[in-house]
Amino acid sequence: MPRSVTPTPEPWSSFLGSLDAALSEGVQLHCIGGFVVTQLYGISRETSDLDVLTTLPDPGRLAELQRLAGEGSDLHRRFRVYLQPVPFPMHPEDYESRLVPMCADLGLGKLSLLGLEAHDLALTKLDRNSDVDRQDVLALAAAGWIEEKTLRERYAREYRPNLPSGQKKLDLTVELWVEMCWPKKPPG
Repeated sequence: MPRSVTPTPEPWSSFLGSLDAALSEGVQLHCIGGFVVTQLYGISRETSDLDVLTTLPDPGRLAELQRLAGEGSDLHRRFRVYLQPVPFPMHPEDYESRLVPMCADLGLGKLSLLGLEAHDLALTKLDRNSDVDRQDVLALAAAGWIEEKTLRERYAREYRPNLPSGQKKLDLTVELWVEMCWPKKPPG
């Protein structure tokens, strides 16, 4: 089970502490993207945003959070990092049952951060499939956070059935990722 690999570094710890202090009531963030890749799984790469899939108990709180800590906000100007709601990313159906607590070292009172389990996180990157997405997936696989069998099963069972279109494109992308992460050795 993953956990924050190291204490939450600056500027993230001050940014999240300041956001926590600015909140009027508790909120849980379901986090994805580079912040989770670096903070939860210990993959070294630069990121200046904290991508948020949803907020609980009220998904409508994203607008408030964006005002407080989004791009161009006072907190963004002070810490040079920001919170970014990600509109409607595809994700596995049951991701909520596998969320992992993040940034517990900060002792936040109102703000709770939960990151996606590594296979779920990888699948949120599938549709966009940018260079950085592929590098994140490759790094997660190389570090042993994701495995081929679970990625394939979760894609088939929890992701693919909800695709509105483009199944063949994403089927191909999954196969390309598998070849990239777990290359087959030639016989001999």
